[in-house]
Amino acid sequence: MDVNAHLLNVVDVEATCWEGQPPPGQVSEIIEIGLTVVDLRAGERLAKHRLLVRPARSEVSAFCTGLTGLTPAEVADGLSFTEACRTLAALHRTGSVPWASWGDYDRNQFTRQCRQTGAEYPFGHRHTNAKVAFTASYGLRRRPGMAQALTVAGLPLEGRHHRGDDDAWNIAALVLAVAARGDWP
Repeated sequence: MDVNAHLLNVVDVEATCWEGQPPPGQVSEIIEIGLTVVDLRAGERLAKHRLLVRPARSEVSAFCTGLTGLTPAEVADGLSFTEACRTLAALHRTGSVPWASWGDYDRNQFTRQCRQTGAEYPFGHRHTNAKVAFTASYGLRRRPGMAQALTVAGLPLEGRHHRGDDDAWNIAALVLAVAARGDWP
């Protein structure tokens, strides 16, 4: 039996973004990866991690900086996307530890960017859409955004919304709330 079977990696990414369409020749790409390790059995968030990722085919817009707080200079010092994927696999065992994200955006962005760059996909196949699990657990008709879900669960928003590490930490609190209700898949 896997001694780490009760662990879960909660992942949230921030990507380059614009108020409207991307400028010609630019594509949305990951610039920050937040990861919180959760012990589902103990009901605890164990560790909070952050990787900055240097964009290769886009620039951080003023709109993106306003939303995330991430500046072009900050992400310029980040890892390449390929290095970030390798780091996730090596340091966080993302290929063997199940993972969750709020919605499917993060999973789809990793899939798309790995395909575009040739980077090896860092995660295993055991992904849970925490938004779907939360919505079912709380009997909601619509799937809420993360900040709204925290309000529904009576939990505080910790840190800065739209920061990968802080959002992963907050999503992990929502995962634990669902688990405490006996509803985590």
